Amino acid sequence: MALVIRRSKIHADGVYTTTAIKRRSIVAEYTGPRLSYSEADAIYEHSPRTYLFGLSDGERVVDGDGIAAFINHCCDPNCESDEIKGRVIIRAIRKIAPGEELAYDYCLYDGDPDDPALCHCGAKNCRGSMYSEKEIRERRTLAKKRKPRA
Repeated sequence: MALVIRRSKIHADGVYTTTAIKRRSIVAEYTGPRLSYSEADAIYEHSPRTYLFGLSDGERVVDGDGIAAFINHCCDPNCESDEIKGRVIIRAIRKIAPGEELAYDYCLYDGDPDDPALCHCGAKNCRGSMYSEKEIRERRTLAKKRKPRA
C-alpha cells in the first residue's frame, strides 16, 4: 500500500492512499518519541499545532513524527486508532478506495476547556468538534455550572 501526504479538504495536509485498502488492514503506525504530559506541555505550551497522541496509561503521549501524524480527524471516518502493547496503529474500518483521504475520529478528551477543537470534516454527522461525544457532554455540564445565575 502506498500512502502520500498532500493538501486536504478537511484540514491542512492529509494522508491519501494510492491503492485500495482492505477492511481491517493496518494502514500506519503512529510513531515518535514517548513524552510525559509535563514534557509535552513544556514543548508545545505556546504552539498552535501539535501531533500528540495520548496513550491509554494516562501518563504518556506519542509525539508524532511519521506519516500517521498527518491523518486528519473526521466524524465519519474510514479508519480507527488502536493501542496494542504501547504501539498505536491506524486500521481501516471499511474498504478504502485509491485516492481517498484517510481519517479517524480523534475522540479528544483533554485540553484547554475554552478550546472547542472545531471540526471541519464536512461529514453529514459532523458534531462540530474533534472532542469525543462524552467529552462534549462533560464540557457542556461544566459550562452550565460555571455560568453565573441571574
